[in-house]
Amino acid sequence: MTQLGLFVDPQEGPDGLRYTDNFIEDAAEQALIGRIAALPLQRFQFGAFEGNRRVASFGYRYDYALQRLAKAEPIPDWVLPLAHQVETWAGLVGGSVQQVLCTEYDAGVGIGWHRDKPHFKEILGLSLGSSCKFRFRRRSGDKWERDTLEALPRSLYMMDGEARSQWEHSIPPVEARRYSITFRTMKQA
Repeated sequence: MTQLGLFVDPQEGPDGLRYTDNFIEDAAEQALIGRIAALPLQRFQFGAFEGNRRVASFGYRYDYALQRLAKAEPIPDWVLPLAHQVETWAGLVGGSVQQVLCTEYDAGVGIGWHRDKPHFKEILGLSLGSSCKFRFRRRSGDKWERDTLEALPRSLYMMDGEARSQWEHSIPPVEARRYSITFRTMKQA
């Protein structure tokens, strides 16, 4: 299994995955954790099932009952400067981020294998509070090709290209409370 990191050979790991450590300062991380913890977080709903992580969606949310995107509360003003900073790092046009998901993972909580909904294009995530193993897999014949990224607190990742379209990702149960802010751009119709 390949460990992806700051000094990794760009040819290793899923094509289209970018990562950087220390995207924000410690004080900014603590302020963001406070903001997320103060949100009216709800357990993640997907169809008849309920996830253990708690979330708040802004801009858009995916409605599993209707199987489509639905409007959500506007992206909060306190997120907008960070979204702009994320867009700049990713080389995106300002205002590209149209959906934001704030998530709280308690110790022992993870997320299963999945790909983000096809309505979204680039997926960027800011890891806060504690590190996690960000796992990737894709089918290769009758086996799985796998990679793992150790996402450190205050780090930012971006999934685009093959990392976004061909690889699934998951997070095994975290050891300590973790927060994340996911920034998503929209696919053009």
